Amino acid sequence: MNEYVEKLMADVKAKNPGEPEFHQAVEEVLESLTVVLERHTEYSSQKILERMIEPERVIMFRVPWMDDQGEIHINRGYRIEMNSAIGPYKGGLRFHPSVTLGILKFLAFEQVFKNALTTLPMGGGKGGSDFDPKGKSDNEIMRFCQSFMIELYRHIGPNTDVPAGDIGVGAREIGYLYGQYKRLKNESTGVLTGKGISWGGSLIRPEATGFGVVYFAKEMLKTRDTDFDGKIVAVSGFGNVAWGAVQKVTELGGKVVTLSGPDGFVYDPEGIKGEKIDYMLKLRASNKDAVEDYAKEFKVEFFAGKKPWGVKVDVALPCATQNEIYEEDAKELVKNGCMCVCEGANMPTTIEGYKVFTEAGILYAPGKASNAGGVATSGLEMSQNSMRLPWPREEVDKRLHEIMTRIHNTCITTAEKFGTPGNYVNGANIAAFLKVADAMLDQGLV
Repeated sequence: MNEYVEKLMADVKAKNPGEPEFHQAVEEVLESLTVVLERHTEYSSQKILERMIEPERVIMFRVPWMDDQGEIHINRGYRIEMNSAIGPYKGGLRFHPSVTLGILKFLAFEQVFKNALTTLPMGGGKGGSDFDPKGKSDNEIMRFCQSFMIELYRHIGPNTDVPAGDIGVGAREIGYLYGQYKRLKNESTGVLTGKGISWGGSLIRPEATGFGVVYFAKEMLKTRDTDFDGKIVAVSGFGNVAWGAVQKVTELGGKVVTLSGPDGFVYDPEGIKGEKIDYMLKLRASNKDAVEDYAKEFKVEFFAGKKPWGVKVDVALPCATQNEIYEEDAKELVKNGCMCVCEGANMPTTIEGYKVFTEAGILYAPGKASNAGGVATSGLEMSQNSMRLPWPREEVDKRLHEIMTRIHNTCITTAEKFGTPGNYVNGANIAAFLKVADAMLDQGLV
Protein backbone atom coordinates (compact mmCIF):
# COMPACT_ATOMS: atom_id res chain seq x y z
CA MET A 1 0.00 0.00 0.00
CA ASN A 2 1.18 3.54 -0.68
CA GLU A 3 1.18 6.29 1.96
CA TYR A 4 -2.24 7.68 0.93
CA VAL A 5 -3.88 4.26 1.07
CA GLU A 6 -2.26 3.40 4.42
CA LYS A 7 -3.53 6.65 5.97
CA LEU A 8 -6.99 6.07 4.52
CA MET A 9 -7.11 2.55 5.98
CA ALA A 10 -6.02 3.85 9.39
CA ASP A 11 -8.79 6.47 9.25
CA VAL A 12 -11.36 3.81 8.37
CA LYS A 13 -10.41 1.73 11.40
CA ALA A 14 -10.42 4.77 13.69
CA LYS A 15 -13.81 6.04 12.50
CA ASN A 16 -15.45 2.60 12.41
CA PRO A 17 -14.27 0.76 15.54
CA GLY A 18 -15.46 -2.78 16.21
CA GLU A 19 -16.36 -3.46 12.55
CA PRO A 20 -13.71 -5.98 11.38
CA GLU A 21 -15.71 -7.24 8.38
CA PHE A 22 -16.08 -3.68 7.07
CA HIS A 23 -12.34 -3.07 7.60
CA GLN A 24 -11.57 -6.30 5.72
CA ALA A 25 -13.78 -5.41 2.75
CA VAL A 26 -12.27 -1.93 2.45
CA GLU A 27 -8.69 -3.20 2.83
CA GLU A 28 -9.10 -5.75 0.05
CA VAL A 29 -10.32 -3.03 -2.32
CA LEU A 30 -7.62 -0.54 -1.33
CA GLU A 31 -4.86 -3.09 -1.94
CA SER A 32 -6.11 -3.53 -5.51
CA LEU A 33 -6.41 0.20 -6.22
CA THR A 34 -2.87 1.34 -5.45
CA VAL A 35 -1.82 1.14 -9.10
CA VAL A 36 -4.97 2.99 -10.24
CA LEU A 37 -4.41 5.84 -7.78
CA GLU A 38 -0.81 6.22 -8.96
CA ARG A 39 -1.94 6.55 -12.59
CA HIS A 40 -5.01 8.72 -11.91
CA THR A 41 -4.38 11.33 -9.21
CA GLU A 42 -7.81 12.91 -9.76
CA TYR A 43 -9.43 10.15 -7.71
CA SER A 44 -7.37 10.94 -4.61
CA SER A 45 -7.49 14.72 -5.05
CA GLN A 46 -11.29 14.59 -5.31
CA LYS A 47 -11.48 12.25 -2.28
CA ILE A 48 -13.46 9.68 -4.26
CA LEU A 49 -12.46 6.76 -2.04
CA GLU A 50 -13.22 8.68 1.14
CA ARG A 51 -16.68 9.43 -0.24
CA MET A 52 -17.20 5.86 -1.44
CA ILE A 53 -16.31 4.37 1.94
CA GLU A 54 -18.73 6.61 3.83
CA PRO A 55 -22.39 5.58 3.33
CA GLU A 56 -24.62 8.20 1.77
CA ARG A 57 -27.21 7.38 4.41
CA VAL A 58 -27.53 5.02 7.39
CA ILE A 59 -31.03 4.29 8.65
CA MET A 60 -31.44 2.51 11.99
CA PHE A 61 -34.77 1.90 13.70
CA ARG A 62 -36.55 -0.21 16.29
CA VAL A 63 -38.87 -3.03 15.24
CA PRO A 64 -41.44 -3.96 17.92
CA TRP A 65 -43.50 -7.09 17.30
CA MET A 66 -45.71 -9.51 19.23
CA ASP A 67 -45.24 -13.27 19.39
CA ASP A 68 -48.03 -15.85 19.43
CA GLN A 69 -48.15 -15.80 23.24
CA GLY A 70 -48.75 -12.05 23.31
CA GLU A 71 -45.24 -11.12 24.46
CA ILE A 72 -43.69 -8.04 22.89
CA HIS A 73 -40.16 -8.19 21.45
CA ILE A 74 -37.92 -5.40 20.18
CA ASN A 75 -35.40 -5.90 17.38
CA ARG A 76 -33.18 -3.45 15.57
CA GLY A 77 -33.68 -2.70 11.88
CA TYR A 78 -31.21 -1.17 9.43
CA ARG A 79 -30.85 0.07 5.88
CA ILE A 80 -27.44 1.18 4.61
CA GLU A 81 -27.82 3.29 1.46
CA MET A 82 -24.18 3.20 0.42
CA ASN A 83 -23.84 4.69 -3.07
CA SER A 84 -26.31 5.80 -5.75
CA ALA A 85 -23.88 7.11 -8.37
CA ILE A 86 -25.01 4.68 -11.10
CA GLY A 87 -28.60 3.99 -10.05
CA PRO A 88 -31.07 3.37 -7.20
CA TYR A 89 -29.70 1.62 -4.13
CA LYS A 90 -29.98 -2.15 -4.62
CA GLY A 91 -29.19 -4.91 -2.18
CA GLY A 92 -30.71 -7.53 0.07
CA LEU A 93 -32.28 -7.61 3.52
CA ARG A 94 -30.76 -10.08 5.99
CA PHE A 95 -32.66 -11.37 9.05
CA HIS A 96 -30.18 -13.15 11.33
CA PRO A 97 -28.94 -12.76 14.93
CA SER A 98 -25.43 -11.94 13.62
CA VAL A 99 -26.64 -8.77 11.86
CA THR A 100 -24.87 -5.64 13.08
CA LEU A 101 -24.17 -2.23 11.63
CA GLY A 102 -20.62 -3.32 10.70
CA ILE A 103 -21.77 -6.48 8.91
CA LEU A 104 -24.28 -4.51 6.85
CA LYS A 105 -21.75 -1.79 6.00
CA PHE A 106 -19.36 -4.45 4.67
CA LEU A 107 -22.16 -6.01 2.63
CA ALA A 108 -23.32 -2.63 1.30
CA PHE A 109 -19.76 -1.66 0.34
CA GLU A 110 -19.30 -4.97 -1.51
CA GLN A 111 -22.70 -4.48 -3.16
CA VAL A 112 -21.64 -1.18 -4.74
CA PHE A 113 -18.80 -2.94 -6.57
CA LYS A 114 -20.83 -6.04 -7.40
CA ASN A 115 -23.70 -4.04 -8.90
CA ALA A 116 -21.30 -1.94 -10.96
CA LEU A 117 -19.84 -5.09 -12.50
CA THR A 118 -23.26 -6.27 -13.74
CA THR A 119 -23.35 -3.19 -16.05
CA LEU A 120 -26.96 -2.65 -14.95
CA PRO A 121 -27.93 0.80 -13.55
CA MET A 122 -27.94 -0.09 -9.85
CA GLY A 123 -26.29 1.55 -6.86
CA GLY A 124 -25.44 -0.37 -3.71
CA GLY A 125 -27.19 -0.85 -0.39
CA LYS A 126 -27.95 -3.47 2.25
CA GLY A 127 -30.26 -3.84 5.20
CA GLY A 128 -31.82 -6.20 7.66
CA SER A 129 -32.34 -6.96 11.32
CA ASP A 130 -30.97 -9.06 14.18
CA PHE A 131 -34.34 -10.88 14.18
CA ASP A 132 -34.02 -14.68 14.00
CA PRO A 133 -36.73 -16.32 11.83
CA LYS A 134 -35.64 -19.79 13.01
CA GLY A 135 -38.29 -21.39 15.22
CA LYS A 136 -40.85 -18.64 14.60
CA SER A 137 -44.36 -19.30 13.31
CA ASP A 138 -45.55 -17.87 9.99
CA ASN A 139 -47.76 -15.42 11.90
CA GLU A 140 -44.86 -14.23 14.04
CA ILE A 141 -42.70 -13.70 10.96
CA MET A 142 -45.58 -11.86 9.26
CA ARG A 143 -46.04 -9.53 12.24
CA PHE A 144 -42.29 -8.84 12.36
CA CYS A 145 -42.11 -8.12 8.61
CA GLN A 146 -45.09 -5.78 8.79
CA SER A 147 -43.55 -3.86 11.69
CA PHE A 148 -40.19 -3.71 9.88
CA MET A 149 -41.83 -2.29 6.74
CA ILE A 150 -43.79 0.36 8.69
CA GLU A 151 -40.47 2.18 9.10
CA LEU A 152 -38.60 1.04 5.99
CA TYR A 153 -41.29 1.97 3.46
CA ARG A 154 -40.64 5.72 3.76
CA HIS A 155 -37.01 5.23 2.65
CA ILE A 156 -37.47 2.95 -0.39
CA GLY A 157 -39.09 3.07 -3.82
CA PRO A 158 -38.63 1.74 -7.38
CA ASN A 159 -36.43 4.72 -8.31
CA THR A 160 -34.83 5.23 -4.89
CA ASP A 161 -33.96 1.97 -3.16
CA VAL A 162 -35.03 -1.55 -4.17
CA PRO A 163 -34.36 -4.19 -1.48
CA ALA A 164 -34.26 -7.93 -2.10
CA GLY A 165 -33.85 -11.07 0.02
CA ASP A 166 -30.73 -12.43 1.68
CA ILE A 167 -30.03 -14.84 4.54
CA GLY A 168 -33.27 -15.33 6.48
CA VAL A 169 -35.36 -13.47 3.90
CA GLY A 170 -36.89 -15.76 1.30
CA ALA A 171 -40.11 -15.79 -0.71
CA ARG A 172 -42.29 -15.88 2.43
CA GLU A 173 -40.65 -12.82 4.00
CA ILE A 174 -40.59 -10.88 0.73
CA GLY A 175 -44.32 -11.58 0.37
CA TYR A 176 -45.14 -10.21 3.82
CA LEU A 177 -42.88 -7.18 3.30
CA TYR A 178 -44.35 -6.41 -0.12
CA GLY A 179 -47.93 -6.80 1.09
CA GLN A 180 -47.31 -4.27 3.87
CA TYR A 181 -45.57 -1.87 1.47
CA LYS A 182 -48.60 -1.95 -0.85
CA ARG A 183 -50.94 -1.31 2.07
CA LEU A 184 -48.92 1.69 3.25
CA LYS A 185 -48.19 3.25 -0.16
CA ASN A 186 -51.40 2.28 -1.98
CA GLU A 187 -49.43 1.34 -5.07
CA SER A 188 -48.11 -1.77 -6.77
CA THR A 189 -44.54 -1.23 -7.97
CA GLY A 190 -41.29 -3.15 -8.36
CA VAL A 191 -39.98 -1.93 -5.02
CA LEU A 192 -38.83 -5.37 -3.85
CA THR A 193 -37.25 -8.15 -5.88
CA GLY A 194 -37.49 -11.85 -5.22
CA LYS A 195 -41.27 -11.61 -5.44
CA GLY A 196 -43.54 -14.55 -6.22
CA ILE A 197 -43.91 -15.43 -9.91
CA SER A 198 -47.63 -14.67 -9.90
CA TRP A 199 -47.17 -11.16 -8.51
CA GLY A 200 -44.19 -9.65 -10.31
CA GLY A 201 -41.30 -12.02 -9.65
CA SER A 202 -38.82 -13.31 -12.20
CA LEU A 203 -38.28 -16.90 -13.20
CA ILE A 204 -35.00 -18.49 -11.95
CA ARG A 205 -34.47 -15.71 -9.36
CA PRO A 206 -34.10 -18.22 -6.48
CA GLU A 207 -31.46 -20.19 -8.40
CA ALA A 208 -29.81 -17.17 -10.02
CA THR A 209 -26.86 -16.59 -7.68
CA GLY A 210 -25.92 -20.28 -7.77
CA PHE A 211 -26.34 -20.47 -11.55
CA GLY A 212 -24.23 -17.33 -11.93
CA VAL A 213 -21.39 -18.68 -9.77
CA VAL A 214 -21.18 -21.79 -11.91
CA TYR A 215 -21.33 -19.81 -15.16
CA PHE A 216 -18.44 -17.68 -13.86
CA ALA A 217 -16.45 -20.74 -12.77
CA LYS A 218 -17.07 -22.29 -16.18
CA GLU A 219 -15.37 -19.28 -17.80
CA MET A 220 -12.49 -19.53 -15.31
CA LEU A 221 -11.95 -23.20 -16.15
CA LYS A 222 -11.92 -22.32 -19.85
CA THR A 223 -8.76 -20.28 -19.24
CA ARG A 224 -7.09 -23.57 -18.25
CA ASP A 225 -8.59 -25.39 -21.26
CA THR A 226 -11.01 -27.47 -19.21
CA ASP A 227 -14.63 -27.51 -18.00
CA PHE A 228 -16.92 -29.00 -15.33
CA ASP A 229 -17.27 -32.38 -17.02
CA GLY A 230 -16.01 -35.01 -14.56
CA LYS A 231 -14.94 -32.44 -11.94
CA ILE A 232 -15.46 -33.15 -8.22
CA VAL A 233 -16.92 -30.09 -6.49
CA ALA A 234 -17.25 -28.99 -2.85
CA VAL A 235 -20.17 -26.68 -2.06
CA SER A 236 -20.77 -25.06 1.33
CA GLY A 237 -24.18 -23.95 2.54
CA PHE A 238 -27.50 -25.49 1.59
CA GLY A 239 -29.73 -22.47 0.83
CA ASN A 240 -30.75 -20.90 -2.46
CA VAL A 241 -27.19 -20.22 -3.64
CA ALA A 242 -25.97 -23.75 -2.92
CA TRP A 243 -29.16 -25.21 -4.40
CA GLY A 244 -28.69 -23.32 -7.68
CA ALA A 245 -24.99 -24.16 -7.82
CA VAL A 246 -25.59 -27.89 -7.31
CA GLN A 247 -28.21 -27.91 -10.06
CA LYS A 248 -25.99 -26.18 -12.60
CA VAL A 249 -22.79 -28.12 -11.77
CA THR A 250 -24.71 -31.38 -12.20
CA GLU A 251 -26.19 -30.16 -15.49
CA LEU A 252 -22.67 -29.37 -16.76
CA GLY A 253 -21.33 -32.83 -15.88
CA GLY A 254 -19.70 -32.15 -12.54
CA LYS A 255 -20.30 -33.98 -9.25
CA VAL A 256 -21.03 -32.06 -6.03
CA VAL A 257 -20.03 -34.11 -2.98
CA THR A 258 -20.59 -31.74 -0.02
CA LEU A 259 -23.15 -29.46 1.59
CA SER A 260 -22.75 -27.67 4.91
CA GLY A 261 -24.60 -25.84 7.65
CA PRO A 262 -23.85 -24.37 11.07
CA ASP A 263 -23.95 -27.94 12.44
CA GLY A 264 -21.25 -29.35 10.13
CA PHE A 265 -21.03 -30.84 6.63
CA VAL A 266 -22.17 -33.93 4.74
CA TYR A 267 -19.95 -35.89 2.35
CA ASP A 268 -21.82 -37.74 -0.40
CA PRO A 269 -19.26 -39.48 -2.67
CA GLU A 270 -21.99 -40.60 -5.09
CA GLY A 271 -22.87 -36.97 -5.83
CA ILE A 272 -25.82 -34.74 -4.99
CA LYS A 273 -28.28 -35.13 -7.86
CA GLY A 274 -31.89 -35.95 -8.69
CA GLU A 275 -34.04 -36.40 -5.59
CA LYS A 276 -31.12 -35.26 -3.43
CA ILE A 277 -31.26 -31.79 -5.00
CA ASP A 278 -35.01 -31.72 -4.34
CA TYR A 279 -34.33 -32.71 -0.73
CA MET A 280 -32.28 -29.52 -0.31
CA LEU A 281 -35.57 -27.61 -0.55
CA LYS A 282 -36.97 -29.71 2.31
CA LEU A 283 -33.88 -28.96 4.38
CA ARG A 284 -34.34 -25.25 3.84
CA ALA A 285 -38.09 -25.37 4.53
CA SER A 286 -37.53 -27.30 7.79
CA ASN A 287 -36.28 -24.06 9.40
CA LYS A 288 -33.68 -26.09 11.36
CA ASP A 289 -30.62 -24.40 9.80
CA ALA A 290 -28.83 -27.77 9.77
CA VAL A 291 -27.75 -30.44 7.26
CA GLU A 292 -27.44 -33.57 9.41
CA ASP A 293 -30.90 -34.71 8.24
CA TYR A 294 -29.50 -35.08 4.70
CA ALA A 295 -26.90 -37.56 6.00
CA LYS A 296 -29.61 -39.54 7.78
CA GLU A 297 -31.92 -39.52 4.77
CA PHE A 298 -29.32 -40.73 2.26
CA LYS A 299 -27.03 -42.74 4.59
CA VAL A 300 -23.89 -40.67 4.02
CA GLU A 301 -21.22 -39.34 6.35
CA PHE A 302 -21.85 -36.27 8.52
CA PHE A 303 -18.96 -34.35 10.10
CA ALA A 304 -20.27 -32.37 13.07
CA GLY A 305 -18.77 -28.91 13.56
CA LYS A 306 -16.50 -29.24 10.51
CA LYS A 307 -16.20 -27.36 7.20
CA PRO A 308 -15.98 -29.16 3.84
CA TRP A 309 -12.63 -27.74 2.74
CA GLY A 310 -10.59 -30.83 3.72
CA VAL A 311 -12.29 -33.01 1.08
CA LYS A 312 -10.23 -33.71 -2.06
CA VAL A 313 -11.98 -31.79 -4.88
CA ASP A 314 -11.19 -30.04 -8.16
CA VAL A 315 -13.44 -27.00 -7.59
CA ALA A 316 -14.65 -25.27 -4.40
CA LEU A 317 -17.78 -23.11 -4.36
CA PRO A 318 -18.19 -21.45 -0.93
CA CYS A 319 -21.89 -20.51 -0.84
CA ALA A 320 -22.62 -20.04 2.88
CA THR A 321 -21.50 -16.83 4.58
CA GLN A 322 -18.57 -14.47 5.16
CA ASN A 323 -15.16 -15.69 6.39
CA GLU A 324 -15.66 -19.44 6.13
CA ILE A 325 -12.30 -20.11 4.41
CA TYR A 326 -9.39 -19.20 6.66
CA GLU A 327 -5.68 -19.51 5.86
CA GLU A 328 -5.51 -23.14 7.03
CA ASP A 329 -8.63 -24.06 5.02
CA ALA A 330 -7.08 -22.48 1.93
CA LYS A 331 -3.84 -24.42 2.44
CA GLU A 332 -5.85 -27.64 2.77
CA LEU A 333 -7.68 -26.99 -0.51
CA VAL A 334 -4.41 -26.26 -2.32
CA LYS A 335 -2.72 -29.33 -0.82
CA ASN A 336 -5.59 -31.55 -2.01
CA GLY A 337 -5.25 -30.33 -5.59
CA CYS A 338 -8.15 -27.87 -5.86
CA MET A 339 -7.65 -25.84 -9.03
CA CYS A 340 -10.49 -23.31 -8.78
CA VAL A 341 -12.24 -21.45 -5.94
CA CYS A 342 -15.23 -19.40 -7.03
CA GLU A 343 -17.15 -17.54 -4.33
CA GLY A 344 -20.93 -17.84 -4.10
CA ALA A 345 -21.20 -16.04 -0.75
CA ASN A 346 -20.15 -12.50 0.15
CA MET A 347 -16.46 -12.44 1.20
CA PRO A 348 -16.28 -16.09 2.35
CA THR A 349 -12.46 -16.06 2.14
CA THR A 350 -10.29 -14.13 4.57
CA ILE A 351 -7.48 -11.93 3.23
CA GLU A 352 -4.94 -14.52 4.45
CA GLY A 353 -6.83 -17.29 2.63
CA TYR A 354 -6.99 -15.26 -0.57
CA LYS A 355 -3.21 -14.74 -0.43
CA VAL A 356 -2.68 -18.52 -0.15
CA PHE A 357 -4.69 -19.05 -3.35
CA THR A 358 -2.85 -16.25 -5.16
CA GLU A 359 0.59 -17.54 -4.18
CA ALA A 360 -0.36 -21.08 -5.22
CA GLY A 361 -1.45 -19.81 -8.64
CA ILE A 362 -4.88 -21.43 -8.55
CA LEU A 363 -7.97 -19.81 -10.05
CA TYR A 364 -9.73 -17.63 -7.47
CA ALA A 365 -12.70 -15.29 -7.98
CA PRO A 366 -14.10 -12.90 -5.33
CA GLY A 367 -17.81 -12.90 -4.60
CA LYS A 368 -18.32 -9.34 -5.83
CA ALA A 369 -17.69 -10.73 -9.33
CA SER A 370 -18.70 -14.38 -9.20
CA ASN A 371 -21.88 -14.13 -7.13
CA ALA A 372 -23.30 -11.13 -8.98
CA GLY A 373 -25.84 -13.36 -10.73
CA GLY A 374 -28.40 -12.89 -7.97
CA VAL A 375 -28.46 -9.12 -8.07
CA ALA A 376 -28.17 -9.20 -11.87
CA THR A 377 -31.37 -11.23 -12.04
CA SER A 378 -32.95 -8.87 -9.52
CA GLY A 379 -32.08 -6.12 -11.99
CA LEU A 380 -33.76 -8.14 -14.72
CA GLU A 381 -36.82 -8.47 -12.45
CA MET A 382 -36.86 -4.68 -12.09
CA SER A 383 -36.79 -4.37 -15.90
CA GLN A 384 -39.68 -6.80 -16.26
CA ASN A 385 -41.66 -4.91 -13.60
CA SER A 386 -41.06 -1.60 -15.40
CA MET A 387 -42.28 -3.07 -18.69
CA ARG A 388 -45.14 -5.01 -17.05
CA LEU A 389 -43.90 -7.93 -19.13
CA PRO A 390 -42.56 -11.26 -17.76
CA TRP A 391 -39.82 -13.08 -19.66
CA PRO A 392 -39.74 -16.87 -20.11
CA ARG A 393 -37.22 -18.92 -18.15
CA GLU A 394 -34.94 -19.37 -21.17
CA GLU A 395 -34.76 -15.60 -21.74
CA VAL A 396 -33.79 -14.84 -18.13
CA ASP A 397 -31.22 -17.65 -18.04
CA LYS A 398 -29.71 -16.50 -21.34
CA ARG A 399 -29.37 -12.93 -20.11
CA LEU A 400 -27.87 -14.12 -16.81
CA HIS A 401 -25.32 -16.27 -18.64
CA GLU A 402 -24.37 -13.31 -20.86
CA ILE A 403 -23.95 -11.02 -17.84
CA MET A 404 -21.71 -13.48 -15.98
CA THR A 405 -19.59 -14.06 -19.08
CA ARG A 406 -19.26 -10.30 -19.51
CA ILE A 407 -18.22 -9.82 -15.87
CA HIS A 408 -15.59 -12.53 -16.26
CA ASN A 409 -14.19 -10.91 -19.39
CA THR A 410 -14.14 -7.50 -17.69
CA CYS A 411 -12.16 -8.90 -14.75
CA ILE A 412 -9.63 -10.58 -17.06
CA THR A 413 -9.07 -7.60 -19.35
CA THR A 414 -8.90 -5.06 -16.50
CA ALA A 415 -6.43 -7.15 -14.49
CA GLU A 416 -4.19 -7.44 -17.54
CA LYS A 417 -4.46 -3.72 -18.36
CA PHE A 418 -3.25 -2.82 -14.86
CA GLY A 419 -0.35 -5.25 -14.80
CA THR A 420 -1.73 -8.22 -12.83
CA PRO A 421 -2.89 -10.73 -15.46
CA GLY A 422 -5.14 -13.50 -14.15
CA ASN A 423 -5.83 -11.72 -10.84
CA TYR A 424 -9.64 -11.70 -10.61
CA VAL A 425 -9.62 -9.74 -7.34
CA ASN A 426 -7.73 -6.83 -8.85
CA GLY A 427 -9.72 -7.01 -12.07
CA ALA A 428 -13.06 -6.91 -10.27
CA ASN A 429 -12.12 -4.19 -7.79
CA ILE A 430 -10.52 -1.91 -10.37
CA ALA A 431 -13.22 -2.27 -13.03
CA ALA A 432 -16.03 -1.63 -10.54
CA PHE A 433 -14.19 1.27 -8.88
CA LEU A 434 -13.55 3.03 -12.19
CA LYS A 435 -17.21 2.84 -13.19
CA VAL A 436 -18.51 4.22 -9.89
CA ALA A 437 -15.69 6.75 -9.44
CA ASP A 438 -16.13 8.23 -12.92
CA ALA A 439 -19.88 8.57 -12.32
CA MET A 440 -19.18 10.38 -9.03
CA LEU A 441 -16.74 12.75 -10.74
CA ASP A 442 -19.29 13.47 -13.46
CA GLN A 443 -21.96 14.34 -10.88
CA GLY A 444 -19.86 16.72 -8.81
CA LEU A 445 -19.49 16.91 -5.04
CA VAL A 446 -22.32 14.61 -3.90
